[in-house]
Amino acid sequence: MIPRAIAVTFMLAAGLPAQVSWERLLHPEREPQNWLTYSGGSFSQRYSTLEDIKPDNVKTLEMQWVYQARSLEKFEATPLVVDGIMYLTEPPNNVVALDAKTGAIFWVYEYRPANDARPCCGSVNRGLAILGDTLFMGTIDSRLIAIDAKAGRPIWNIRIGDPKAGYSITQAPLIVKDKVIVGVAGAEYGISGFIAAYNPASGKEVWRFNTIPQPGEPGHETWAGDSWRHGGGSTWVTGSYDASLNTVYWGVGNPGADWNADNRQGDNLYSDCAIALDADTGKLKWYFQFTPHDEFDYDAVQVPVLVDGNWQGSPRKMMMWANRNGFFYVLDRTNGKFLYGTPFTKETWATGLDESGRPIRAATATPTEAGTLIYPGVQGGTNWYSPSYSPRTGLFYIPSWQDYYMNLAKMPAEYNEGQRYTGGAPRSPVPTLQRGPINTWTAENGSGAVVAMDPNTGGKKWQFKMTDVTGSGILTTASDIVFTGGREGYFYALDAKDGTMLWKAALGGPIAMGPITYRIDGRQYVAVAAGHALFTFAMRQ
Repeated sequence: MIPRAIAVTFMLAAGLPAQVSWERLLHPEREPQNWLTYSGGSFSQRYSTLEDIKPDNVKTLEMQWVYQARSLEKFEATPLVVDGIMYLTEPPNNVVALDAKTGAIFWVYEYRPANDARPCCGSVNRGLAILGDTLFMGTIDSRLIAIDAKAGRPIWNIRIGDPKAGYSITQAPLIVKDKVIVGVAGAEYGISGFIAAYNPASGKEVWRFNTIPQPGEPGHETWAGDSWRHGGGSTWVTGSYDASLNTVYWGVGNPGADWNADNRQGDNLYSDCAIALDADTGKLKWYFQFTPHDEFDYDAVQVPVLVDGNWQGSPRKMMMWANRNGFFYVLDRTNGKFLYGTPFTKETWATGLDESGRPIRAATATPTEAGTLIYPGVQGGTNWYSPSYSPRTGLFYIPSWQDYYMNLAKMPAEYNEGQRYTGGAPRSPVPTLQRGPINTWTAENGSGAVVAMDPNTGGKKWQFKMTDVTGSGILTTASDIVFTGGREGYFYALDAKDGTMLWKAALGGPIAMGPITYRIDGRQYVAVAAGHALFTFAMRQ
């Protein structure tokens, strides 16, 4: 039985958007007034060429409108903006079409997930994809739904995985040519993960790549016994695409059980990997494993950021990756070759990386029944929150947790369908709001920070510390502004060159999504969600 879905039309849009072709999605630089994909473009740089809002006028930003969600779940969605219309998911799976200039509601599509949905970490959704006049949304009960962008009515609705076994979809899908690509969450329930491509007209599956290799597939031998059956390998953050190589890049999550690896000896491919897939067939081109035989829940579901530039004096197609394990990596995305890696936060689980980028495990860094102190903690040095790369500054901007640890104790792990399959209990001092001055921050508390990394030197160019940890993504612009937030509820504008705070606004709730920017009638807007509402700003007129 398909759960009930309702489309409610409040008013008709005066100027409905033109069809969003693949050509438009492939060239977002031609229309910076829009925000057409989850990460702003297929390279996932979250960089906008809009520059009306500048360091010398950003202080004139004023709130223009607010959309209040009807849900009390975490608001983690990045909106799309298409020719003046904003498409937004409010948790868990409602879709709203708004006038991006005024916030007026055009229509609402309500989806009621099945009662047997088991999302790992909140009933959240991170956004939509659009192709033609159709929106695509994954649901927490593991369905993929196509929705008419003009009327807000469902077109088709297909099942991707069994929600009773822990399968769910929380990411925004990725459009690549004539395919809708989506991955699944659920490693904490012992699923066997995958990424799959679907026909946008019918919902029919076109190809599937198993992130936990099945018998006979390459990499299956990296799992001892039958541990692969519940090996995890979630893919719950949106990937990237390079048209010149016709390659899809995706991050793969942790193995199962998370913190007890006694029964899964081996590297446990393709958990904790960056994978490169042929966009037409789903065949594996290469992989790079950040944390082999992971015992710390350092799943690599961060956003792959693609950069064309120079590396040590020669042109290179690169992939930049701030990993949950505390290391920042630069890879050659044509073949997965390791180019560079360095910590961006305190880490004690590895003593370094070898020439191939494989971590050199610290002898004392393994979970025990009594507990082991490990840096970074269970949330990692960063997590799913989106980083940004600015071609103007050449810097990579990471939303990070600094000086943050966990006391990791392993426990017996036994698989039972629909129940947690984690094998451990990490305890961490996730800080409450710090109310003292900046000099009261200590390694005992940890803190949130934006870290600007220079990929060519591997060094920190600057760091902006916050009074609490952050789950916010980052947006950079051609005027050298960094927009970001944190759990304490401030929305910041920083100087992209040196990290100086230029402006901030108190929004009254944690920020846990990536800000976006767009332009309507010659005016630039910036939108961000905090708490249970979406706030939109523009310069004073």
